[in-house]
Amino acid sequence: MTRHFLHSFSMDRGSVTDWAAHPFSVPAIQRLETLELHPKVTFFVGENGSGKSTLLEAIAEKLGFNIEGGTKNTNMAMGEYSSPLTRCLRLSRTSIRPMDGFFLRAESFFNFATLIDEEKYGTWSYGGKSLHEQSHGESFLATMQHRLGGHGLYLFVRSPAASCTTLRS
Repeated sequence: MTRHFLHSFSMDRGSVTDWAAHPFSVPAIQRLETLELHPKVTFFVGENGSGKSTLLEAIAEKLGFNIEGGTKNTNMAMGEYSSPLTRCLRLSRTSIRPMDGFFLRAESFFNFATLIDEEKYGTWSYGGKSLHEQSHGESFLATMQHRLGGHGLYLFVRSPAASCTTLRS
């Protein structure tokens, strides 16, 4: 049975104070009203700079993930940045809460791997081998195979240059 933890999100347009400021100046964000999500997986596809990563980062933050990535328990305080878009988003969820969750943000995945090594969170949950001792692709695959257990909400942002962003519920 597929669990659908997040149905949709919408923009509280009245809470935007400056539509000319980033990220509200991005055309896709300016036009955002409500976006329904597929029960299994939703892909955001578009040109560079179209707002895919910006939107997914705000959704992740709204859901309680660290904006740098990882689990909800990850604390990578690389800065005090918080997306202004986060406070303007409204999420429509079920009463069922995910048993697992992960925000994979490729741009800061190196920092996440370093945190795992330094803080001794346990490389066992990532295949028993440091993510730094693997290639870029192997470390992503190890995270997906060993850390994402199902019955969860998973968000993936490849990089600022990527053309596809994924939200998996």
